Amino acid sequence: MKKRKILATLVSAAMLATTLASCGDASGSKKKKNADGSQEITWMFWDDLNATEDLISLGYKETIERFNNDYKGKYHVTPITTNLEEYYNNLNAKVAAKETPDVFIVSPGPQLTDYVKPGVAAPLDDYLAKDGWKDTFTSDSVFSQQTYDGKIYAVPLNTAAACCFYNTEMFEKAGISDTPKTWEEMIAACEKLQGAGYTPISISANTAWCLSMVAGYLCEAEGVDLAKLADGSASWEDGKLENACNKLLDLSKYFQKTAGGDTNDVATAGFYNEEAAILIQGSWAIGQINGQNPDFESKCGVFQFPGVDRVIAKSDSLCMSSTTDCPEGAAALIKYFTDEKSQKYTAEKGGKIPVTKVEYDTSAAPKQLAFVMDVFSNATGTFGFYNESMPTTETGAHFDDTMVAVFQGSITPADAAKDMEEYYAANCRK
Repeated sequence: MKKRKILATLVSAAMLATTLASCGDASGSKKKKNADGSQEITWMFWDDLNATEDLISLGYKETIERFNNDYKGKYHVTPITTNLEEYYNNLNAKVAAKETPDVFIVSPGPQLTDYVKPGVAAPLDDYLAKDGWKDTFTSDSVFSQQTYDGKIYAVPLNTAAACCFYNTEMFEKAGISDTPKTWEEMIAACEKLQGAGYTPISISANTAWCLSMVAGYLCEAEGVDLAKLADGSASWEDGKLENACNKLLDLSKYFQKTAGGDTNDVATAGFYNEEAAILIQGSWAIGQINGQNPDFESKCGVFQFPGVDRVIAKSDSLCMSSTTDCPEGAAALIKYFTDEKSQKYTAEKGGKIPVTKVEYDTSAAPKQLAFVMDVFSNATGTFGFYNESMPTTETGAHFDDTMVAVFQGSITPADAAKDMEEYYAANCRK
């Protein structure tokens, strides 16, 4: 990577930090009441609720409609939607314009930190303490990634794992009797699939986080320790990242030919339309897969990424703006996303793991959910997406871009390791 790219990243990061900090204590303009006297609440999300066929997104839409009906005349929620790739840019623009949505979705980790540190997000402990709301969650540990200095700044809605989805019919026809457990078995399976005339893997290398999700697993297999890299007791140039990048290149030989240009939606469609045998993706894709092609559920299996003992896990989480003029209504909305009806839908329709103690009908849930639960039960633990587990969002974005550059051949695995070490030395270590 060029030095000027690092400098540009630092400058843009500094500008963002200044912008968010200057807006953290802004009161913003008071919202007008609707004709029926209800208080308007804005909710920002990373999918178009009117066009989507994703079952999780449709569940969120149902929750909002139910909330609006139950609170008719008191509160009314208006969604603000955008696509995932543009979500944070659009959210930051609203924060900068002092138009922070009352409630907004965010990923735990550095991205949430960006809204906690400058005071954009409000602590939610007082609301969680009311009426036993917090006690409905499976455990306090579900808030671990949403807690800063002892205060909770976001409420998780569900849990998902990064897994390998596969076409059981293609595997059978290719003569693969068992899912791969090791790296060598993964490559052998891809060889058999390719030999049988199938595209082994569908992925969006054009969507940086999709590629870095795979790279994260490969780094885990090599024993990369992000905490030690952050404090300087380990180096990116110790050979582990280089080995992981070489494996990424080996695996990329089995990607669809258009992987470098395909969006995530296109790559996912390539799987559920049976153009490829494997999709490496988060289990949130269950809602998209089954929503777009319900008939495919019967032949869609799931296995853990081979060669690792831990699984990548994350949750959708909701924040409340510190400048909302309707905090009680905003908190009530967030609570609706975790009530019994919403959490049952999460499992029985959306195929994601609930975060509350709700009892749901396992026979009604997508069969892929049981497979994902097996992945969790067989894993020794969890870890976060690499781009969400690094010291800052800019660092995670730099890792993402570096993995794309490796895939494109514009940087070697050895140079990628050198670049990451230089970036950490300049930006992440005291």
